[in-house]
Amino acid sequence: MELVPQIESLADEFTQWRRDIHAHPELGFEEVRTADFVAEKLESFGIQVQRGVGKTGVVGVLRCGNEPRSIGLRADMDALPIHENNDFGHRSTHDGTMHACGHDGHTVMLLAAAKYLAESRDFRGQVNFIFQPAEEGLGGALAMIEDGLFEQFPCDRLYAMHNGPGLPVGRFAAVPGIRTAAGAFFDITIEGRGGHGAFPHQTVDPVPIAAQVIMALQTLVSRNTQPGQMAVVSVTRMQAGDAYNVIPGSATISGTVRTLTLESMHNIRDRMQDIASGIACGLSAKADTDFRILFHPVVNEPATAAMAGDVCAGLVGEQQVHREGSPGTGSEDFSFMSEKVPSCYLIIGNGESSGALHNPDYDFNDDAIVYGASFFARVIEKELAVD
Repeated sequence: MELVPQIESLADEFTQWRRDIHAHPELGFEEVRTADFVAEKLESFGIQVQRGVGKTGVVGVLRCGNEPRSIGLRADMDALPIHENNDFGHRSTHDGTMHACGHDGHTVMLLAAAKYLAESRDFRGQVNFIFQPAEEGLGGALAMIEDGLFEQFPCDRLYAMHNGPGLPVGRFAAVPGIRTAAGAFFDITIEGRGGHGAFPHQTVDPVPIAAQVIMALQTLVSRNTQPGQMAVVSVTRMQAGDAYNVIPGSATISGTVRTLTLESMHNIRDRMQDIASGIACGLSAKADTDFRILFHPVVNEPATAAMAGDVCAGLVGEQQVHREGSPGTGSEDFSFMSEKVPSCYLIIGNGESSGALHNPDYDFNDDAIVYGASFFARVIEKELAVD
């Protein structure tokens, strides 16, 4: 097995597709142009298309023969609310929005595989090409699932891929078990009593109360999480008041939590509420905690991960495939799909000099397209092999 020659021969065309999508980024559930681009390409390949799955999601269906097995391949399409710093020709034309996570590349890798499979048809069964909206914390995976994704398009196994900055192009990671963390956002609002900055004794100042809550939240990991269990609690924002001489009536603390298990996440949620309420009450204020779990852990099913690793090894050699590794603290809403279908979430190298994800200097490495597309193509030919 090797990279698919037909895909390699069209690398320049796929690069142009990717750069077109990069230049026209769209936020979650607003991917109208991107969804149209995807649907029109799939239709031009002769693939049956269903639009509007999960609002702006697209699913393409390609069947060869009457065999009942079906395999799903998933890519995400949305961009981020980040102003792009790059000055190359395909930089974002939408100020304040950019593809800073490589979803433009993920989309094109899957489109390239779809084009090849529609032409070669060297498999028996059904392929479901799943193009998901709103991965970046807006619930796109759940929206597709709730819209009947797996009832309309059943999958025996499911594969997805994300680029990895720092990992050389041509390398893959296909590791069983937990791969990404559960993720949550929180807002804690301290309600005090505002007043003149010169007369603090007449107020219930929410600012020092919020400061005490911030410091106490550090104990959620050090004193409330079992040693050996990974957890991250990061306060990333505090908002209070807008004048020098006015004590505000309220203050809001915001941030994110990451854990490798939902049990740990629920424990941190409950203790956070207790800490905020207890400190506020002791200082004559009130605290309201809004805790939103947005992502579950992505868990790679062992047999599916082994299959993915074997396909990767066939493409680039076993020495270029990581089959072991620690889970990361990033989050990914593919987790909800992986809870429904045996899945593998792979990492594909984006280059050692790649900018970091969610960074205004980031760009997807076009050299990775042929590797990702070849994986998607070859995993279908192996899963749905012609006897």
